[in-house]
Amino acid sequence: MEIALKTGRGIYFLKQAAPADYRGGALVLTLALERADGIERVVFKCEIAAELVHDADSAAVLKRLAPWIEREFEMTRETALKIIRSERKLYEIAFDPGNHGPF
Repeated sequence: MEIALKTGRGIYFLKQAAPADYRGGALVLTLALERADGIERVVFKCEIAAELVHDADSAAVLKRLAPWIEREFEMTRETALKIIRSERKLYEIAFDPGNHGPF
């Protein structure tokens, strides 16, 4: 499943880049933002506390995340690129009872 996002940089597709995983009671999704023309792909992770997703499947969670990521696109993209370049790891966004995000 992929969801089109309208950004200031054009159309990007949000999709899962790896199968969903569970870590310490949280759903972990590895997501990719891919520009429609294919010249850019940014990968990052979202860790969502189980109590926020209530056993929803990853497609349902992706639909809930899409508007938030679209709104926070520039910050998410820039931070993910910076961390990949400087720390050689994926940017992780955590949603929990203290930071609900779109949940």
